[in-house]
Order: sequence, then structure tokens, then C-alpha cells
Amino acid sequence: MVAPITEQSRADVWFAYDGDCPICTRAAQYLRIKESVGNLQLVNARDNREHPFIQEINNRGLNLDDGMVLKFREVCYHGEDALHMMALLGSNNGWFNRLNAVLFSSKPLARFCYPAMRGVRNILLRMKGVEKIRNLPAEHTVGEPIFKSVFGKDWNSLPAVIKDHYRVRPYSDDVVVIKGALDIKVSRFMSLIARITHMLVPYSGLGIPTTVTFRSGKDSDAFHYDRVFHFPDQGDIRFRSRMEWMGGNELIEFMGFGIGWRTACEWNGNTVIFKHRGFVWRLLGILIPLPLTLVMGEASAEEKPISDAAFSMWTHINHPLFGEALRYAGTFEIIETSCKEQF
Repeated sequence: MVAPITEQSRADVWFAYDGDCPICTRAAQYLRIKESVGNLQLVNARDNREHPFIQEINNRGLNLDDGMVLKFREVCYHGEDALHMMALLGSNNGWFNRLNAVLFSSKPLARFCYPAMRGVRNILLRMKGVEKIRNLPAEHTVGEPIFKSVFGKDWNSLPAVIKDHYRVRPYSDDVVVIKGALDIKVSRFMSLIARITHMLVPYSGLGIPTTVTFRSGKDSDAFHYDRVFHFPDQGDIRFRSRMEWMGGNELIEFMGFGIGWRTACEWNGNTVIFKHRGFVWRLLGILIPLPLTLVMGEASAEEKPISDAAFSMWTHINHPLFGEALRYAGTFEIIETSCKEQF
């Protein structure tokens, strides 16, 4: 039976943690708070899914797979903010609390360190073969199309083909398939990189039939691309990537090995434009800028509606000194849209 939250305990400090995570469990075991702020109430999110505090976390839409939650004075702090508050409320008793105060009482330092801690936590859980907590109900996870947040106020004014193209929702079985033909030009240097890394496309050709499938998945909030280039002489070449929303109109397209292309997406009234913002490498949850622009050049892309079911597009990577490294352009038609709801 789950113990209720009384009026007296409501004033305490509440801490929800992942009981299968060694780091989170140690933090819960050693954490001590100042007597002046009340008692510390610990809730293992895996073993107490029906606990009123976990239900409150769910209602607030806080994802426990993204970070722990600390509640103090009716305010819930999530992830790096919870880490920072933990340091401010912690006592000076014990090495853990003193170290915690030194490291994370500074909010910028907590913001810098937390992605690495979360990355280590995720690695440990994978090594143990532990599934995600998945505390949020479907209405918090599926929601609206991923790109609706990216386009913001422009979403409602987008042409039908652009909306349908980007209709896939996070944590869903939504699928959109497009088919078309591309004229592809790849430099020797970029072709070599593509063959070694299996990223991008390694061959040039005209009118290459291409199929692209967009999806997310039950366990993903990213926009996944699955491209298949049907080369007549080379056979089918597959290139997979995924776009993750970074807030505002910024995304990162991760192509493998943790390497990603940072881009800003906008609608100018007749064209979807992806603007170059550099390259990054994600290591243990930390995004590290990579100077790949100096080597490969700047990437950009555009899409223009042709009809309610077709659009044209082009993508290129251009180096200011060595010229064009990669370019492909063509037209596509939406041939399948499997989404349960219309937007």
C-alpha cells in the first residue's frame, strides 16, 4: 500500500530517483539535507509508480528518463536544476554532501556537468540491460508533430505537402514515405569519407531513384530519416540519420559516431530553409563543437512545395576554398502517410 502525502510531509523535501541506477541510488543513500528545511523523503521511481509524488511528476510532464526530480516548497526541480537544489539544501555532514555542495552549488557548473552524469547513467543502465522508466503517459509523449515546435507560429501557414512531410510525432508509430529521383554529385574526398563512415552518399549519378522513410518510434523523440538510393550500377545505398530538436528552430542531425550537423530551420513564406550552424560531437551527453566546417565546408538545404503531394529539394556542402563537396537535388512525392491523427 502506498503511503499518502500528509499536510506535514508536504512541506518536506521530496526526491524521486532511479533505483536501478547505481549513481542515483548512491546519491539517495548518502544525501543529507539541512535540518532547517525539513525531512528528506526518498521515492524509488521504479518500485513506486503509483506513489502520489510520481503521479505529480507525471502530471507535470517531467520525464524521469531525462533526469531525477526534487521537490521543495511545492516547486519541482528536474535534471540539472534538481542537482543544483540538492547542493543548496544539502547539509555539511559527510563527504558526499560536501563534495556535492562544492561542485553543484554553482548553477552554470551544474548545467555543464549534468549531461555527462546523465550519459554515464545511461551507459550503466544499458550495461545492466535495464529498460527505461517510461513514467510519462501517452498524452505527454506522443503529443504533436516534432516539427510543429520547430516551425513554431509558422506551422499553421505551411503548405499541405510540407505539413504532411513533417507530420511524424515523437514516441509514435507514425510513418511517412516519399519517393523521387535525385541528381547527385560527390567529390572524391567526400566519397572517401562516405565509404569509410557509411554516412552521406558515396556515389554520383543522374536521376537516381530514391526512397526516404520518416519515422520516430515508441522509444524515441527524434525525427528519423531512412534514405535508400537505388543506384543502377552500385545497388542500393542506405543512409540513416536522425534529427533531434534543440529548442527554438534549432536541430542537430546525428549521422553516426555521435557526429551531428547543427542547423536552424525556417519557413520564409515559400521555402523551407536549413541553415548551417556547425558540427558537433556528442560524448557522454555533452555536445562538443567540431571544426569540421574547416575541412568539409558548410552544409545547407532547401525544400519548396510543388503541389499538395510533391516538393522539390536540394542539399549541398560547399567549401569556401575547395568548392562543392556534395550536392543532390530533385523532386519527391509523398506516397504513404501512416499517422493516426491529422494536424
